[in-house]
Amino acid sequence: MSFMLVGPEALATAAADVAGVGASVDSASAAAAAPTTAVLAAASDEVSQHIAAIFSGHGQAYQALSEQVSRFHRHFVQALAGGGVSYTSAEAANASPLQPAAQAAFSVMNAPTQALLGRPLIGNGADGTAPGQAGGAGGLLYGNGGAGAGGAAGQPGGTGGSAGLWGQGGAGGAGGAGAVGGNGGNGGLLYGGGGAGGVGGTGGGGGVGGIAPLIGNGGTGGAGGLGAAGGAGGNALLFGSGGDGGAGGNAAAGINGGIAGRGGDGGYAGLWGDGGNGGSGGAGTAGAAGANPATTGATAPNGTPGAANSVTTNNDAHATGTAGDTGGTGGAGWAGGTGGLGGNATAVSTDPMGQNSITATGGQGGAGGTAGSGGAGGAGGAGGNASATSSNTSTLPTSVTADGGNGGRGAAGGAPGGAGGAGGAGGNAVTTTRSFDFNQANGGNGGDGGTGAAGATGGAGGSGAAGGNGGRGGLFIGDGGAGGAGGMGGAGGTGAHGGTGGNGGVGGTSNTQNAGDGGDGGDGGAGGTGGTGGAGGTGGQGAAGGLLAGNGGTGGAGGAGGTGGSGGTGGTGGHAGSSGGTGGLAGSRGDGGVAGTGGAGGTAGSGGGGGTGGVLLSVAGAGGAVGGTGSQGGSGTPGGNG
Repeated sequence: MSFMLVGPEALATAAADVAGVGASVDSASAAAAAPTTAVLAAASDEVSQHIAAIFSGHGQAYQALSEQVSRFHRHFVQALAGGGVSYTSAEAANASPLQPAAQAAFSVMNAPTQALLGRPLIGNGADGTAPGQAGGAGGLLYGNGGAGAGGAAGQPGGTGGSAGLWGQGGAGGAGGAGAVGGNGGNGGLLYGGGGAGGVGGTGGGGGVGGIAPLIGNGGTGGAGGLGAAGGAGGNALLFGSGGDGGAGGNAAAGINGGIAGRGGDGGYAGLWGDGGNGGSGGAGTAGAAGANPATTGATAPNGTPGAANSVTTNNDAHATGTAGDTGGTGGAGWAGGTGGLGGNATAVSTDPMGQNSITATGGQGGAGGTAGSGGAGGAGGAGGNASATSSNTSTLPTSVTADGGNGGRGAAGGAPGGAGGAGGAGGNAVTTTRSFDFNQANGGNGGDGGTGAAGATGGAGGSGAAGGNGGRGGLFIGDGGAGGAGGMGGAGGTGAHGGTGGNGGVGGTSNTQNAGDGGDGGDGGAGGTGGTGGAGGTGGQGAAGGLLAGNGGTGGAGGAGGTGGSGGTGGTGGHAGSSGGTGGLAGSRGDGGVAGTGGAGGTAGSGGGGGTGGVLLSVAGAGGAVGGTGSQGGSGTPGGNG
C-alpha cells in the first residue's frame, strides 16, 4: 500500500505563487486588449479592411478565451487553498489521544516476547548499525527481518534477520574488504521470501540468499567482490522458486591470484516452483603490457687490448698490432663489455743505402661483448693506429704503407628489447716519407653497429570464469533454472618496443686522402608480439525440471574470448658511421625494426548443457551458445630508420 505525505504550509505557499502567476497573465492580457481587438486598416481599400477585421477577430477570440482561463485559474487557486485548510484540519483531527494509547498497547503486547526471546510479537526487526552486526529478527507473528550492517575491512557483512511466521527475511550486509557478504535472513515459516545475500567486499564472496521455508521465493545470492565467487541463491523448501545466484566478480591483478570469480548457483525449488538461474561468471583481467627487463647499469669487463708492435731497422720494416679481445659477457640486465682496442703499429726504416719496404698495420678492434637479458650489446673496440716512417738517405724510392685497424663490430642487444652496441672507430693511418717515395696511408673502417633485440611479448589475458549452474525445479512441478553465462576473457597485453640498433663506427683518418669508411648502423629490433586474449568462461549447466512437469533449464552461454594485444613498436635503426675524411665513404643507416605482430584472440568458452525435462508436457533445456572467439590484435608501428 502506498502513502502520500502533504505539508499544509507548502500548499498555502503554492496557492499564493499560483495566484501571482494568474495576476501577471491577467495584467498582460488587459494591456494587449486595445491594440489587438481593434486593429486599424493599413489603407482604405477592401483587402486592407478585411485583413484588419481578421486580426481584430483573432484578438477578440483570444480575450474571450483568456477570460475563461482566468475563471478556471481562480477556481483552481481557491481549491488549492481550500485543500491546505482541509489538510490542516485533518492533521488536527488525527492528533487523537488514542494514538499514544495504541502505541502503549503494542508495547505491552510485545514486552513478554521481547524480554524472553529478544524479539517482538509483531513488528519489523531492527537493522544492524555497528559494523558487521546482524539484523534483528522480525516479530514472532508478523514482521520482516532487519538488514545486516556492512562489515569493516576484513569483516564479513552482518546476516539479515529472519522473519517469524509471516514476513520477509532481511538482506545481508556487504562484506568489508577481503571478506564475504552476509547471508540473507530466512523468510517466515508460513509465508515470506528469503532475504538477498550481501555483496562481497574486494576479494570476498557474495552472501548466500535466505531460505523460504513454506511459501515464498528464496533470496538472491550476493554478487562476489573482485576476483570472488557470487553467492548461491536461497532455496524454496515447499512452494516457491529458488533465488538466482549472484554474479561472480571480475578478475583484478593482485586479488585471489588474478582469477575471476565463478557465478553463484541458483537455488532449488522444493515441491512446486522454478529453480533459480545461475549467476554469470566474472570477466578475466587484461594481460599486462610487455615489459623489457630493466637494465642494472652494470657493464661486463672490457676486452683485453691488442699488443702494440714497434719496429725500427735499417732494412725493410714491418710492424703489425694484434687484435683486441672480445668484450666480456654480461649478466641479466648487464651491458656487454666493450671490445678491446686493436694494437698500434709503428714501423721506421733508416737504411742509408738501398730501396726497401716499410709497412705498419694496426690491429683489429675486438667485437663487443654479449649482453645479458635486456642489456645493451657491447660496443666494438677501436682499431689500432698505424704509423710508417721512411728515414732513408739514399736516392732510391722506398715503398711506405700504413693501414689503420678496422673497428670491432657492436654486439646485438640482449633479448628482449636490448639496444645494439655501437661499432668501434677505425684506426688512423699516418706516413712520413720523402717526395719521391711510394706513399699510401689507409684509415681503418669503422665497425658495424649491433642489431637491437626484439621487444618482449605482451602478457596473456586472464580467462573468464564459469557461470553458475541453474537450480533444480520443484520436485513435482517447476522449470529448471538456466545456467549463468561464462565470463569474457581478458584482452591480451601490448607487446614491448624493439631495441634500438647500434650506431656505426667512424672511419679512421689518413694523411694521403685514403680515409676509412664508416660502419653501417645496426637494424632496430622487431616490436614485441601482442599477448594472447584470455579464454572465455564456460556457461553454467541448466538444471532439470520437475519430475512430473517442468522444462529443463537452458545452458548458459559461453563467454567470448578476449581480444589479442596489439604488437609493439619496432626499434629505431642505428645511425650510419661517418667516414674518416677524404676518400672514405659513410656507412649505411640501420633499418627500423619491423612492427610487432598482434596477439591471437582468446578461445571461445563452451556453452553449458541444457537440463532434462519432466515426464509430462515438458521439454529438455537447450544447450548454451558457444562464445565468440576473440579478435586478432592489431600490428604495432614500424621503427624509424637511423
